[in-house]
Amino acid sequence: MATDVLVIVGMGGMGQAVLRRSGAGRKVLLADFDESLLETVVSTALGDGYDVVSQRVDVSSRDSVAALAATAAELGTVTGVVHTAGLSPVQAPVEAIWKVDLFGTAVVLDEFQKVIAPGGSGVFISSMSAYMVGGQIPADVLASLAAVPTDDLLLVPFLAGIDNPGYAYGIAKRANQVRVQAASLAWGARGARVNSISPGVISTPMGQQELAGESGAQMRAMIEGSGTKRVGTPADIANAAAFLLGHDASFITGMDLLVDGGVVAALDTAQRARVAG
Repeated sequence: MATDVLVIVGMGGMGQAVLRRSGAGRKVLLADFDESLLETVVSTALGDGYDVVSQRVDVSSRDSVAALAATAAELGTVTGVVHTAGLSPVQAPVEAIWKVDLFGTAVVLDEFQKVIAPGGSGVFISSMSAYMVGGQIPADVLASLAAVPTDDLLLVPFLAGIDNPGYAYGIAKRANQVRVQAASLAWGARGARVNSISPGVISTPMGQQELAGESGAQMRAMIEGSGTKRVGTPADIANAAAFLLGHDASFITGMDLLVDGGVVAALDTAQRARVAG
């Protein structure tokens, strides 16, 4: 019987939670840019009984991602791909956000579409910030971000004038959503599905950095105004990913699942109240 392979790209808090939630009983290929982090995660996972291997990847390099996809295919039947790798506005300048969060996600979509098995599923991490900037992106620009060939993605003229990392991050994450939507057709031609998840404020190391940064007070206010009034956990995202990876989601593809504790709902409701008032 062929080996069932799950690929997890990005070994931050969400990636590790996905491993714990969905990795049992499968061969799991773990990938990250940080080799020392990979070594630590692999050592812990092996000790916990998971069947894992690892490979360093630079998602901003097509050759590196293609090599990762080839390794996954050599290991067995690639039935799951979860892409969590990304940089936040407090971690990186605009150029790096374009390369990793925008181009990198598109490349992973491309290369793993070539190896995903019939019945397989991909989950790509976007962000609730996509909902906050979505209305600021002109329709023709959004169409380009969705459909332009990946190798031309960073040449979209609209991107050139953006110098704010927070705004760039939101645009990249909105682009992730529409590229996943478009990619669902190519993945579907292979009998596979692909979706995105847009987390809210999640208590990962990246999330804690954001809370400690310039926008921390605003983020705490949004959390307090939400329906759940709490920070999300990596397990919240891993549970959503497990659903989208599994058979119960077999009629769901090309969509985005907002997992933000109700922050966007609260902001939208407040905006409508202001308009109505």
